Amino acid sequence: MKRIKVSFVALWIAVATAVGIIIGVVLAPVSKYDNVMVHSNSGDGYSASSKISDLLYLISTKYVDTVSFDSLVDEALATILNNLDPHSVYIPASTLTAEMESLEGNFEGIGVMFRLDEDTILVIQTIKGGPAEKAGVMAGDRIITINDSVVAGKGITNDDVIHQLKGKKGTKVRIGVKRSGVPKLLSYTLKRDVIVTNSVSYKGILTPGVGYIKLEEFSSDSYSEFVNALYYLQERGAKKLILDLRGNAGGYLDQAVAIVDEFLANNKDLIVYTEDRDRRKHKSFATANGDFTTGALVVMIDEFSASASEIVAGAIQDNDRGTIVGRRSFGKGLVQEQFQLKDGSALRLTVARYYTPSGRCIQRPYEKGSDEYYQDFLLRLTAELSDSMNYKPKDDTVKYYTKNGRVVYGGGGILPDIIIPYQKDVTYIYYNALIRKGLIQKYAFEYIDRHGNELKKQYPSADGFVQNFNVDNAGLETFVQYTEKHGVPRDKASIAAHGKELKTCIKAYMAELLYGQDAFYEIYLTTDPELEKALKVVQSIK
Repeated sequence: MKRIKVSFVALWIAVATAVGIIIGVVLAPVSKYDNVMVHSNSGDGYSASSKISDLLYLISTKYVDTVSFDSLVDEALATILNNLDPHSVYIPASTLTAEMESLEGNFEGIGVMFRLDEDTILVIQTIKGGPAEKAGVMAGDRIITINDSVVAGKGITNDDVIHQLKGKKGTKVRIGVKRSGVPKLLSYTLKRDVIVTNSVSYKGILTPGVGYIKLEEFSSDSYSEFVNALYYLQERGAKKLILDLRGNAGGYLDQAVAIVDEFLANNKDLIVYTEDRDRRKHKSFATANGDFTTGALVVMIDEFSASASEIVAGAIQDNDRGTIVGRRSFGKGLVQEQFQLKDGSALRLTVARYYTPSGRCIQRPYEKGSDEYYQDFLLRLTAELSDSMNYKPKDDTVKYYTKNGRVVYGGGGILPDIIIPYQKDVTYIYYNALIRKGLIQKYAFEYIDRHGNELKKQYPSADGFVQNFNVDNAGLETFVQYTEKHGVPRDKASIAAHGKELKTCIKAYMAELLYGQDAFYEIYLTTDPELEKALKVVQSIK
């Protein structure tokens, strides 16, 4: 459960995983696909499917070594799809459930967020309403045994933990927990249940009249979560809004369309259209039933905002409804539909391209293959790191026009109206090293492990902690000494430049352990320089 400040150095931490973005927009629910092979005869009557069948038969009966036939077929399917485009993928049955949980916004388990620390499972947070919270499991607990088998100090991995704690609704799992200040292990027998995850990770009032919504993904419940968050903010006086889509890799198309509809007043306003192989177009228009059609709007994006996030940003930009702030988005304009295969696996196949209202297809070129596609993404980042303010891809040659006649470009991603360049300050190197090693979070955990009970007594509510608790200079020095012991040498210049941010981050992680995610964001967002700039933009809009 890491949160990383995006800066010149921290960017490269995220790139290794972000270039593998494959979650895209899905046009329809899972479909039944009755025949895996495509029977198309070649000129001599020997079909492609027959050739593949013959090859597999010969391998299974004649090949010198024993091979895993299922693995061989899985790899072959993945290779075939990889030669189509970067976002058509094969999903084995063994991983399909995990793939779908993110999109569906729920899973079955005990409801804990955890991390591993020196071979021990540390409970970071219990999910509200889940079996663990109801039973009394607390943030800071260490899970020592699962079903009476010791797991601490046994080299357990994240996958091992997930495999043992998740399971079918109604099944039971027994855990033994070590809690600070309690001499004996606490035993809990938990009945697994459906755990709902939220795509809206935070909603709040930043300053009087300005609301903020952080949307992590477009899952099946994102629209309803967004509407509830919007209502919550409006009830508290929000007249202006910042929608944060940074790092949001996409999800369901219909959820993106529904969210945009809340911002548009004219039922003739086009939100997005798709075009399939036969050039058939499907257009989505606003319904004129939106609940936030006039207030000032800023949408934040970055290089990891993709797919459905780009639909939202593109529709808002092309309809001149709001201001896009941040950095150029990923550039994924392909639409996937999921087809279920008979063995429980699935194909997520590209079936169309989507276009913004002005006619832009913001998909980056991929004709030279997936490797070059992702390499191009890295090269683009390198160029933008050099000069974010003036960077313009070579593909940006065709002009498109917004509703009010402003010029916008396609050629790969949504270019914001206001660009926030990368942080290039060398003093961030030290700060990023602390983030990369997880030392801020780890220190906060160990501090709360020792002092959590007394802090809870002193600050019974999150509001009291947020307003009155502060990490002072002595506390920062203690933290710096802690980081030195964990392999990050002291950097006086960086500490001088970013001491306030470090104190705030330490406090934020402490608040999360004591009071939950909302308390974390309420504190942490005050250290976000990009959000600070977006706030100035939305405040300037009349």
